[in-house]
Amino acid sequence: MSSATVEKTKKSTIIHSIIGLAIMIGFRFLPLNLPEITPVGMQVVGIFIGTLYLWTFVDPAWASLMAIAMIGFSDYATMSAVITSAFGAPVTQQVFFLMILSGSLVYYKITLYIGRFFLTRKFTNGKPWVLVAVICVGAYLIAGFINCFTAIFLFWPILYDIFDELGYKKGDAFPRVVLTLVVVCALIGFPMAPYMQNGLALLTNFATITANLPDGPVVVNNAAYMAVAIILGACMITAVVLWAKFVIRPDVSKLKNYDVDMLKRNPLPKMDTRQRIIAAGFILLVLGLMIPSLVPSLPGMAFLSQNSYGLCIFVTAALAAIHINNKPVLEIPKVIASNVNWGAYFIILAAIYLGNALTSDSTGVSAFLSVTLSPMFDGMSSTVFIIFLLVVAGVLTNLSNSLVIGMILQPVVVTYCTQTGANPAPIVTLLILFVLLSASMTPAASPFAAILYGNREWVPPKYIIQYTTPMVLLEFAITLIIGIPLANMLM
Repeated sequence: MSSATVEKTKKSTIIHSIIGLAIMIGFRFLPLNLPEITPVGMQVVGIFIGTLYLWTFVDPAWASLMAIAMIGFSDYATMSAVITSAFGAPVTQQVFFLMILSGSLVYYKITLYIGRFFLTRKFTNGKPWVLVAVICVGAYLIAGFINCFTAIFLFWPILYDIFDELGYKKGDAFPRVVLTLVVVCALIGFPMAPYMQNGLALLTNFATITANLPDGPVVVNNAAYMAVAIILGACMITAVVLWAKFVIRPDVSKLKNYDVDMLKRNPLPKMDTRQRIIAAGFILLVLGLMIPSLVPSLPGMAFLSQNSYGLCIFVTAALAAIHINNKPVLEIPKVIASNVNWGAYFIILAAIYLGNALTSDSTGVSAFLSVTLSPMFDGMSSTVFIIFLLVVAGVLTNLSNSLVIGMILQPVVVTYCTQTGANPAPIVTLLILFVLLSASMTPAASPFAAILYGNREWVPPKYIIQYTTPMVLLEFAITLIIGIPLANMLM
């Protein structure tokens, strides 16, 4: 990057930072007459809008921390209360320890074995689109159970080697398509696990904002949520791969010469004791988080369900307590230093706290949404509402951060369900899944889309829009046609 470009970027960052802070501070003074919103609410709404602006145009980590600080300076709560609630929330602690555990899979190179497994299946020899489908499923599963970044950064370098071996060059259509598919399928898997990162944040936020409803908080069953996610995910991966094969139709003739033995020329060493213990610990954690939802009547399941947050801490502590050759199996400081995504962590932390603040009775935002939206929802069926909701979600999530849009739209779901008596669980499940998995069309939608846009040599931006737009439309259609009846049946 040239010095002129660096200087231009620096100036742009400063300008955007000033604008974002000005919105945070100055919004409350605007002569707006927003029904039901209190003076405190004006402060919180201004901070939220300013944060949304900063998340879009500058570094998300410092923008999130600035949001927490500005809430502490407002009349909403004292700084000590804000810090305690934001950093001490059980869900943010669970996300933190899950990031350590999933980061350890990357740090200790366990993910290499997972990626190699998907790329060395004999049945893919001479079958280009079967190989692509296997890669897409691998990206989906790794994104769901570990994280999206790992799926992308694991498969892309391996694919580059395959392209080089087979004679594909930058500018060829097939590399563009398959690299895009990796990101799209990783995003489809991103919200799959209800105990991981953004999916967990949105589910927890919805339980929080519905806590004061007459029937108590709406807690979505983890097993039902995951069943909907997996079935929709399988349909979506099939659809986008078939779209690439029959509509985009890149030249795959060179790939017919692919043989899995190409990768076996440089075999990975056998997993050592440390890697096996960490992998076993992670699998046990996943089982411990999921089994209580699948078979709640078994002995001990109630205990596991009530202590799911602590289970993450327990597994982390246990792996750190076990020693091999006088070293902990899980070296926490090293993993934290190199494999915890602090930007994602702080966005989740700030988004959850801002979501709680926006829906607090003291701000009047929920009452404002009820007064404003109730006439619109009058007589609207749940199917029409879901279509309306997902259209708005799909557009907004590709203009801004998907987690934030999910937080914004959840009170709309509460307003509709309160007015009509509709079951909120299937609606919010479809919202969470779609708002997170469809964030692929613009670099502002998600950090994963931004990574794809950054790979200009292999995937020029004009092709990203060309490929992802129909794929998001396919995801939308599948969510409506299959997702609505499926979610209603399971929930």
